Amino acid sequence: MAGMLYLVGTPIGNLEDLSPRARRTLEEADFIAAEDTRVTLKLLNHFSLRKPLVSYYEHNKKSSGAAIFQRIAGGETCALVTDAGMPCLSDPGADLVRLCAENGIPVTTVPGPSAAVSALVLSGLDTGRFTFEGFLSTANKKRVEHLSALRGETRTMIFYEAPHKLLRTLQDFETVFGPERRIALCRELTKVHEEVRRTTVGEALRYYSEEAEPRGEFVLILAGAERQAEPEADLPDALAQVRRLQKEGAPLRQACKAVSEETGIAKNTLYRAALSAERQE
Repeated sequence: MAGMLYLVGTPIGNLEDLSPRARRTLEEADFIAAEDTRVTLKLLNHFSLRKPLVSYYEHNKKSSGAAIFQRIAGGETCALVTDAGMPCLSDPGADLVRLCAENGIPVTTVPGPSAAVSALVLSGLDTGRFTFEGFLSTANKKRVEHLSALRGETRTMIFYEAPHKLLRTLQDFETVFGPERRIALCRELTKVHEEVRRTTVGEALRYYSEEAEPRGEFVLILAGAERQAEPEADLPDALAQVRRLQKEGAPLRQACKAVSEETGIAKNTLYRAALSAERQE
């Protein structure tokens, strides 16, 4: 009989954020798959938990993932954790979930802290619609392609960034999105020195270039592009549609109403323009 995979959210800074259910799941699992076993061991020690740990991260995901899957398929329960926050976001956990799902092995989640969502709600920017972009590639071509594809994105964007790469990322943001684009830079979330800097891309670049050295892991919340107003339909084309409907037997007011609904041009505007055109003929 197959076991089960638990996706367990762990604290992003403050250890008190580990939920009672998450603690119980870690305690009852047969083993824990961790991004960095040293980080997870500190968490387990804090709560006096003793569990076998296996390493599962980007560079060993193929071999380790297969071994973990075999253990679950053999009847063991596995708690999958990342160093901080929810697994499967910017780590290889999604591959293991997919493998289990494809083979009929049950997967469930034990929700917990998320740096992305925590930063988003602290940002002061639009939270109605957003897109998670994770880490930018270190390869220049992929990085440029990624950001260029987001040039017209109107949703709020969420990025993760390491401190030593922050300036390069802010420079790229300034090039692609402009210095006046709003941004919130969140670091040390839930920790003693939590900081949320709400500013513009240009000012953030100046600040971290001249006044402060970037420290700690960053979550960058970038405002989306301004929505462009829909261009008003071409009036001459709309009048041509009115004439066509009139030739087919529709009264002028009825024709104007139908074209107004299709084009968005006000019915009265069409009616007055049609009358004016008739007088000039």
